[in-house]
Amino acid sequence: MRQAEFDGKGSCIRWTQTPGEEPARVYVHGLGSMSSVYHAHVAARPELAGRRSLFVDLPGHGISDRPENFGYRLEEHADALAAALDAAQLSGAELVAHSMGGSVAIVLAHRRPDLVSRLVLTEANLDASPPPGAGSAWITAYEEEEFVGGAHARVLEAVGPLWAATMRLADPRALHRSATWLRRGSEPIMREILEELSIDRVYLQGELSGELPGRETLEAAGVRVMTVPGAGHNIMFDNPDAFVAVVAGRG
Repeated sequence: MRQAEFDGKGSCIRWTQTPGEEPARVYVHGLGSMSSVYHAHVAARPELAGRRSLFVDLPGHGISDRPENFGYRLEEHADALAAALDAAQLSGAELVAHSMGGSVAIVLAHRRPDLVSRLVLTEANLDASPPPGAGSAWITAYEEEEFVGGAHARVLEAVGPLWAATMRLADPRALHRSATWLRRGSEPIMREILEELSIDRVYLQGELSGELPGRETLEAAGVRVMTVPGAGHNIMFDNPDAFVAVVAGRG
C-alpha cells in the first residue's frame, strides 16, 4: 500500500499496486466503491497482466483518509488523484474509471493532461442533474446531516448487498458531499471536457442501461462509444471478457 497527502493537512489518498511495464494502468472506482474490489479481478487476467497497475481509492472511500472539512468536489477528487500519480512518479497513464471515477478521470485529464494518455470510461457521469434513478439520487434525497445522522444506514439497506459491501466502508459525510457535487458536475461540465480532449477515449455503456444520451455527438468528437452486451452499470462484473478486451485495446 502507498499513500500521498492531498489536502495540505496531512490527509492521505492511498492505493495498492502491482509492478509491471509502463504506461501504468490506473483503476478508479465509482461512488461508494473501492478500486481493488471492482477491478483487481480483471487486471489479473492474462490479457492485462504484465502492466504496472494502481488501484486508487478516492478521498472518503476505502483505505483513503476521510477528512471532515474536505469539499469532495470532482475537481478536489481529481487533484487528490493527481497527488497519488505524482507520488507514484507516473505520467501518461491509462485511466480505467467507473461511474463517478470516470467523471474524476475526465476532470483530471483536463487539469493535468501530462498524467493521462488514455481514458477507458465505464458508464461515467457526463452531465449535471442525472436522472432520478441514478445511484447518487439515493444519497442526495437526504440533507447532509440527515444522511450522516441515520439515513446512511437506510440507504445501505436499500441499495442491495453488492453496492452496500463497499458503500458501508465509505465515510457518510464524504459520500453525501461526493454525490452532491457529482450531481452538480464540474466546470466546464464533464461531457464538454471529454469531447474536447485529444487523447484516446473509450466509453463503455451497458446494454441493459439503455442508449447513451448524446452518443452521436461524442462519436463525432472522436470518442469510441461501445455498447457491451448483457451488461448493466457494472460492466466489469457483468461481462468481464468484453471489458478486458477493451482495456487491452482489442475490443
